[in-house]
Amino acid sequence: MNNADVVALVEGLKALYPDAICSLVYEKDYELLFAVRLSAQCTDERVNQVTPALFARFPTLEAFAQADIEEVGQYIHSCGFFRAKSRDLVLCAQMLLKEHGGRVPGTMEELVKLPGVGRKTANLILGDVFHTPGVVVADTHCMRIAGRMGLTDGSKDPVKVERQLRQVLPAEESNDFCHRLVLHGRAVCTARTAKCAMCTLTPWCQYAKRHFHPQGQD
Repeated sequence: MNNADVVALVEGLKALYPDAICSLVYEKDYELLFAVRLSAQCTDERVNQVTPALFARFPTLEAFAQADIEEVGQYIHSCGFFRAKSRDLVLCAQMLLKEHGGRVPGTMEELVKLPGVGRKTANLILGDVFHTPGVVVADTHCMRIAGRMGLTDGSKDPVKVERQLRQVLPAEESNDFCHRLVLHGRAVCTARTAKCAMCTLTPWCQYAKRHFHPQGQD
C-alpha cells in the first residue's frame, strides 16, 4: 500500500470516528490497567458492566492490594477466567504500590513486568495515559481490519502486526487509529463479514478492491 492510501485511510477513519477514545470506562490510570486485563476474552461492554461495583468495593489501589482474591473473583465472574484475572489484579496492585509508588509506570519494560500485562495492554496504557507516539494496540479488530485494508500482510501475530503498523502509520496518529479500527470493526468491518457496501473506505481498501463490486460495475 502506498503512502497516499495510508493517509487516506487514516483521514477517512478520523472523519468517521472523530472521538477516538477507548471504550472502557475508568477514572484512574490503574483502573484502565485493570479494565484492560478484564477485557481479555471478554467484551468491553461486559467489563463496563462489572467495573462500577468492583471499583466501588475496592476504591483505592491499597484496597485492591489488601483484597481477598476470591472476593474480587465474585465481582468479575462474568468476565470469564475470573480466577486468573482476580489474582492478577490483586498482585498487580501490590506490585504497583511496592515498586512504583502507587503509580502506573510509563515504559513498556516496566509495564510488561506487571502481572497479567502483555504488549497489547502496555501499548494501550502508553497511548491513552502517557500519549506516547507510535504505539499500536494490536487487538483482534486491529489485526483483522489492518490485514483486510492491506496495511499488514494479514498476520495474526500481534507482535508482527504491531511492527508492520509502526512502519506505515504516522506516529502521532497510530494510537487513535487503533481505537478507530475497533469502532469500525464493531460497526462495519465485522469479524463475520466486511460490509463494504456501507463503507466509505473502499476506494483505498485492498479487500474491497478484490471482493467488492458495486452494482453497475464489473
